[in-house]
Amino acid sequence: MSWDSFSGDQVAAMTQGESFFASPGERECPACGEKTLRAYVNAPENARRPTLVSYVWCSSCRKFVGTRAKHPEGLVFSDPLAALPAGERRELERSLVGFLDHLDTLWDDGVLPQTFAA
Repeated sequence: MSWDSFSGDQVAAMTQGESFFASPGERECPACGEKTLRAYVNAPENARRPTLVSYVWCSSCRKFVGTRAKHPEGLVFSDPLAALPAGERRELERSLVGFLDHLDTLWDDGVLPQTFAA
C-alpha cells in the first residue's frame, strides 16, 4: 500500500493542541480520525545550521508530511536511528516508503515514540 500526502488543511489541524515534544504519543489523525498519527524528528549532522527534520504520518490511512525547521535551542531528544552506520541510514532514507514503513515498525515494536527534554 502506498503513502499519500496530507492536505494543507490537515497539516494545519495538526499544529493545534499540544506539541509532539510535550506529549510524544499517538494523536487523532485529521484525515481518517483514527488515533494512529505518529511523529519522528531528527537533527541532520550535515546541515549548515541547526535544523530539525520532522516526519508525521498516520499508520491507518498512510498519509504523511515531512518538514524542516530551525532546531529549537536546548531541545534534546532520543533518536533510535542515530546509532545506525551512515551508509545504512542513507540506504534506509533513500526510499520514503521504506523509511516510513521502518518508522512504523519501530513504533509498533515500542522503540518510538522519542523522548524530549529542554
